Order: sequence, then structure tokens, then C-alpha cells
Amino acid sequence: MPARFSIFHPQGEVGLRQNVFGKDVANAELLRAMAQHGGFEQLDVLSLNPANEAHLREALLADPEDPIRLTSGSILNTRPAREAGVLLRGQPDLQNLAWLRRITGGDRGYSLIGLIHTLAPPAIRQTLANSMLAPTHAWDAIICTSPSVRDATVEMFDAWGGYLAERTGGKPPPRPALPVIPLGVEAERFAGLADRGDARAKVRAQLGLGDADVLVLWVGRLSFFEKAFPQAMFQAVRQARAATGINIHFALAGWFPGENDRGFYEEAARIHAPDTPIHFLDGNDRTLVGELWAGADIFMSLVDNIQETFGITPVEAMAAGLPVVVSDWDGYRYTVRDGQEGFLIPTLGGPPNGIGVTMVERHLFGLATYQRYVGEVALYTGVHAGRAGQAIAELARSPELRRRMGASGRERVRSMLDWPVVARQIAALADELAEVRRASPDPVMRRPGDPVRGDPFASFAGFPTRVLDADLRIAATPGVSGADVRGLTATLDVAFPGLRAPLEDCADVLDRLAAGGRAQTVGEVLAAYPLPSRRGIEMGLAWMAKLGLIDWLV
Repeated sequence: MPARFSIFHPQGEVGLRQNVFGKDVANAELLRAMAQHGGFEQLDVLSLNPANEAHLREALLADPEDPIRLTSGSILNTRPAREAGVLLRGQPDLQNLAWLRRITGGDRGYSLIGLIHTLAPPAIRQTLANSMLAPTHAWDAIICTSPSVRDATVEMFDAWGGYLAERTGGKPPPRPALPVIPLGVEAERFAGLADRGDARAKVRAQLGLGDADVLVLWVGRLSFFEKAFPQAMFQAVRQARAATGINIHFALAGWFPGENDRGFYEEAARIHAPDTPIHFLDGNDRTLVGELWAGADIFMSLVDNIQETFGITPVEAMAAGLPVVVSDWDGYRYTVRDGQEGFLIPTLGGPPNGIGVTMVERHLFGLATYQRYVGEVALYTGVHAGRAGQAIAELARSPELRRRMGASGRERVRSMLDWPVVARQIAALADELAEVRRASPDPVMRRPGDPVRGDPFASFAGFPTRVLDADLRIAATPGVSGADVRGLTATLDVAFPGLRAPLEDCADVLDRLAAGGRAQTVGEVLAAYPLPSRRGIEMGLAWMAKLGLIDWLV
């Protein structure tokens, strides 16, 4: 197990907003899991806006006395990643990280690990494809959260690699490893939420349920275009009520992305489940959602959307001890075993007759939003409402079946999907990748940086008359000194200060040039300063030339 681990968490601070997306919850919990259960002595959190380290400890650790050392820093400083030997990010985009690794120390410096949350957006698919164009290697990995995700990604990489080989007359480039590691949940927390008799009684009374009534629960975003069209679920509950004579209620806890969406759902409920108690509840109310885990009897999620690749809420439901009725769909069929933790409901995909290509093209050319694109695909994806109704009816009739399947779900979460289990798998993956890195030959690295993005001062060196280099002769403009630098106050004069030497250092350079009484080469000027400060001094020279304090035509 590595003693140290580094994570790229772009936003720095760890926390969740309102109307949260599943990937944001998963990434925040992944950070906490790696801090608490990864077995590391030190965890480095690299970001765009480094977080306060005291805040990190408060956000990531359950025990304030936990001995793990947490550090915070900029992603542009890759030293922590080099020392840890690994850098994990909760997204599949490794392209820029791979080039940053090469620029700051070379491809063998450490392993990169990404994570796929969805495969549906064309932009995400292109991001994944670009990882084969960047300097990634066999010691890098992109975690697939289910076998379905891995199989679809392998198929895409095979086709993309084949195209690149055909295009160049060569062979497919290397690509990262694609291990299958699921997301996780906090098993004990959900069990604790569910095992509260007072919470169960409270929420059921609020919803008007008696002791013999059955509550079916959905938790998640109420989005027909990115999660699930609700008609099959409404039909299933209505059919189960009719088949059993049991008073079955359906509660949907979530939030509506669009201002008109609630009306669409209410209309569908009236048409597909008349005379059926349907409750739309606030999924941002975490207290209420916690009580619903206690108050519900069955969990249902009939997703039909390619945006969904894993499905965290069925896992939460299993941790809460609920039997689940879910669509036989990508990650759902990985986490739920039909007949053991619940029931997998058959699904039917649309015909691969070329219309799907038109859908993608309409989105790519701006004629359809991403939401419309995946919503259209979902509209032509069927979930068997009749089978779902039979499953709910069977569970509604048998409290013993609900108990048995709920217990099986809890055990499956504890053994496979609890965050400590998942964190150890990711730590073990880092060890495996380190072994691959050590055993692999040195990669060819003829180009030190990304030739497409490049260094603007190099890429556009042909634009100016000449560039500032070591041989350029410079002198202080007559009559100026460091005092002129120290006196600069105009906003446009002191703009963008972070990339050059501090003001006092630039003033010192100008004083030296003025006192010398002769032109000097840039190389001679830089030689008077310690090596670590020379790049900043060089940028300071360019800045002072910009302001007319240094003459470069001497």
C-alpha cells in the first residue's frame, strides 16, 4: 500500500451545493474515503484554488485526531504527485495532466488515474479519445465503474485506435488501463438512517400511510431527459396496487432541473397512475431524505438514459436495507443481482438504423442541446412496466421477501460497495500501476511539451521583430532607475504580477543596469541572480521593456 497519495480536486474546498449532481457527491465522498480508509500517511490535495488545510481536515476526516497528514497545493506544482507516485482525479480527462507531467519531470514521474462518471456526452467521449493522443502509458488508468462501462470504452478505444492507425499508416497508440472499480457509499451511515423507528413513523404519518401500506421510493434528480422518463414507474405502481389491493404509495424525492418539469411529471402521474398516491418531495432536504430511507419499503429506479452509467442511489437503497426494483441497465446490473437484492427489469434499446447518428450530429452542430439529445435517445428506450409492476406486487405482498432481499443488499454493499472496500481497491491499483511503471522501458520523449498548445512566446516567435533571449543586448533607458519601478501604481502598469519577479527584484535589476553604464546581454544580467529566480527576472525584463524602462535597441 503506498504511504502517500495525491488527488487533483479542481475546486479545492470540499462541499456540496443545492441541486447536487451524483458525480459531485461521488467525488466528494471519494476524497473522504481515500483520506479515511486508504491507509496513507499523507494525502496531497492539488487544485486550481488550494484549500485551507484546516478546512480540509474538517471536511475529510471523521476523527480530528486522525494521524494522516493532509496538504493542499496548486496542480501546477507536481512535486507531491512525483513523491506519491500517483495522481487521481474524479474525471476521465487525463490529456492536460499527462502533458503537465511530461513538462515538469517526464512521463515516468508518476501514474495518472482518471474516473468515468458518464460515457454519453460526445464531449466526454472526445476527452477520453484524446487520452490516446496525449503521452499516457500502460502505467496510467481510467477507472470504469462497471463492466458495461469498460466494454463500451474498450469498443470506442478499439475503433478510435484503428482509425488513427489507418489515418497514419502506423499502429494504434498506447492507451491507459481500464480497470473496473465501483463507486461506493457509507454503508454504516445509510443503515443508521434507515434503522430508526421514530423516523419511519414520522415520515409515514406525514405522507398518510398506515402500518400495512407500502411506500415505494425514488431518490434522485427528477429529469426526464437525463435520468428517466417516469411513465413506466407510474404504470408499475398502479398495476401493483390493482394486482394486490394493497395501498401502495410512490414518493419521488429529488429536484426538477426545469421550471416546467414538475408540471410534466404531475401530468404523467395523472394519466398513467390515476387514483394512485404520488408524492413529489424535496431531495435537497437531507433530513427528509434520511427519514425516507427509514420510511420506505421498496426502492424503484427505472432509468432509461445513456447518461446513467453506474447508479449510486440503488446502492444507497441497498445500504438502507431496501429491496430494489431497477432497470436492467449498465451499472445497475453490476451492483444488483436479479432475485437476490431485488429485481432487474428488462429494457429495450432503440434500433441502430442510423437515426442515432443524426441525433448526435444535431447536437454536435448546435441544433440540439445535450439534454435534448440524451432525452430523445431515452424516449426510444423501453423499460418493461409490466415486469416492474409484478416485482413491486410480489414485494408488497411479502414482508419476508422484502426483509430477505434488503438483508442481501446490505451484505452486498458491505462486501463490495462500502467506501473502505473501494478505497483499498484504488490504493491497490496505484501499487499495480507503480509496478508496471518500474518494469516498463523508458518511453520516447522527443518533444518536451504539447506541440499543439505550445509556448506562445515560442509558437509566435515569428510575429515580433525579435524575441528576448540570452543574446539580446539591453540597457536602462537614459534617466531611469529602480525608483521608477518602485513608483509604479497605475493599474495597467502593474497588471498580471504573478509571473514575473517581485517589484523590488525588478527595481534591483534596473538599478544594476543603470549603474553599469553599458549595454549587457540578457544572459549577463541573469547570471548575477540565483538560478531559481532567473525565470522571474527574465519575465521582469520583458515587462520593463514593455513599459519603456529598458531599451533593447542598443
